[in-house]
Amino acid sequence: AKGALMTSLHGMPKLPPVRPLDRTLESVLRARIDGKAKPPGSLGRIEDLAIRLGLMWHPSEPRAGASTLLVFAGDHGLTQEGVSQYPSEVTAAMVRTFLAGRATANAFAAAAGVDIQVVDMGVAADLPDHPALVRAKVRRGTGNAAREPAMSPDEAAAALTRGCDLAVAAVRGGADSVAIGEMGIGNTASAALLLHRLAPATLDLCIGLGAGQDDAGLARKRDALERAAARSAATAPFEVLWEFGGLEIAGMAGAEIGAASENRPVIVDGFISSAAALTAIRLCPAARDYCIFAHRSSERGHGILLDALDVMPLF
Repeated sequence: AKGALMTSLHGMPKLPPVRPLDRTLESVLRARIDGKAKPPGSLGRIEDLAIRLGLMWHPSEPRAGASTLLVFAGDHGLTQEGVSQYPSEVTAAMVRTFLAGRATANAFAAAAGVDIQVVDMGVAADLPDHPALVRAKVRRGTGNAAREPAMSPDEAAAALTRGCDLAVAAVRGGADSVAIGEMGIGNTASAALLLHRLAPATLDLCIGLGAGQDDAGLARKRDALERAAARSAATAPFEVLWEFGGLEIAGMAGAEIGAASENRPVIVDGFISSAAALTAIRLCPAARDYCIFAHRSSERGHGILLDALDVMPLF
């Protein structure tokens, strides 16, 4: 089978091995940092981050000169239930904005010298050729999870595989770290369902406003997610992914595992990327050591998710 992930007869992907960090080396690295010309502990959490990077790269010296941002894009059948203020067509429009270099991510990446790859994992539209576009489409959007599984086990495994392969290729191509991003109208709804089952947490506490929902929209979103949760009692991580996940979320989860399998840090951004990380960690617990959570967003479920993983974001 091709790819870093392979599918068993039951659809469950076989994950690449991830080496847990050797925590016995922490005291050695701490001593090296304390030996610098500065007061001990004066750089606060930057010192903790440096130790984590040292553990990831061991026995090599850690580097942070080159990074790749993988922006995964996919559409969601749940938008048929009115879970988002915006129509699915906005996903493709925003992907074109990324490719044109006009999105916020482009500005930050340019300032930091980061390479961007935009990955079409499941956009429900045809996209124009572009040097920064990676064609990895599994299908044109997911099914409506309020009425049917979001995808088949084979489709979920394919998205995991392709995301994993992209991260591995980025690292082997010279990336010292991999950052994960996404675009998918309706994906806060999917992420809320993943959080509900994989944290686990009460569904209502997982549901937030997303991209600016009003009260009526939030009520529609809550109703749709309650029906989705009632449709399937899945709790096993892979089954939860194909029942409720997004293709872009599965791709991100695969990328997080792929980068970890190469002993490289993964920068995890907001609620959606964190839901992908939660999925990746439930599938491959050692991947948690390699995930650096960037911030705690205002999305309602994000704090619950970070607490469930017992991680503290940088911001």
